[in-house]
Amino acid sequence: MPIKTLQIPTADGQADGFAACPDDGERHPGVLMYPDGFGIRPVLREMADELARHGYYVLVPNFFYRHGPTPVIELPEYIGEEDRARVMADLMPLIEAHTVERVLSDADAYLKFLTDQPEVGAGPVAVTGYCIGGLLAMRTAAAHPGRVAAVAAFHAPVGADGPGLFAELTAQVHLGHAEGDLTPEGLAELNRSLDAAGVDHTSEIYPGTAHGFTMADTDAFSPSGLERHWDRLLALLEGAPTIK
Repeated sequence: MPIKTLQIPTADGQADGFAACPDDGERHPGVLMYPDGFGIRPVLREMADELARHGYYVLVPNFFYRHGPTPVIELPEYIGEEDRARVMADLMPLIEAHTVERVLSDADAYLKFLTDQPEVGAGPVAVTGYCIGGLLAMRTAAAHPGRVAAVAAFHAPVGADGPGLFAELTAQVHLGHAEGDLTPEGLAELNRSLDAAGVDHTSEIYPGTAHGFTMADTDAFSPSGLERHWDRLLALLEGAPTIK
């Protein structure tokens, strides 16, 4: 799939990013993909490419653009346990500075840019995200009912905003939790909150997984977890006919 490097206009400047899309001259459903906290790097390009191969236009923004272009912080090629503490120490100030106000302002810009692309079909889009990006995906979907038809979040702190966030959702939802992040009791409580809010959802713990299980360049990677993620994500997108 062709990968296009992009500059996305926002209220606070230009966010760098990229898009992957089939090179067939047709229009395709749009998907906004938020990276995990480690940001844009080869594994994210591989994941966007994989999703694009299923017929989607996939936009991936650098949501830390206020702190500089990709790569915002220095990353090793493989993020092992010995590197994680240093990397997280560099990342935490950026995460803490990325307020809800900034998230929602940027979401407006990302969705406008996505839906303005000539390769993207008319109608609602989908949003997906990983780790902190999963929370951004949920906030984006909640802030744009009617524009976002499906949202997925993987190993993400989706309960961080409380059940009030769920009450704003109209999109179909899939949540894939790491076994190391959520207990069965926590899952049951979360799912009760989703049910109470009337959210059309699937929400499950992926067996044998740790936080970050989708990312092949970390020691949390789980091949079976990634495969289940693709099964669930593609089923979600295919089951939301308004984005087709």
